[in-house]
Amino acid sequence: MSNTPHELAEEFPADVEKMHQMKLDNAHFAKIFDEYHSVNRAVHRAETDVEPTGDAHQNALRQTRARLKDEVAAMLRA
Repeated sequence: MSNTPHELAEEFPADVEKMHQMKLDNAHFAKIFDEYHSVNRAVHRAETDVEPTGDAHQNALRQTRARLKDEVAAMLRA
């Protein structure tokens, strides 16, 4: 596992294999999955001051991450 918190494999441990298969079979899911990880890494870099940013930008990144996570969760349940 990565040292970055909030990885999807940690958020949905029972669905790791399903997510892998969905990435292969569903281009939209793969796009959302990749976008989530990109935003999640940006949040982590901001929170750890690797790439310092303002509070408003951090909050916007967190909101985007939450929206993407909700979309992944909905697709996993469908």
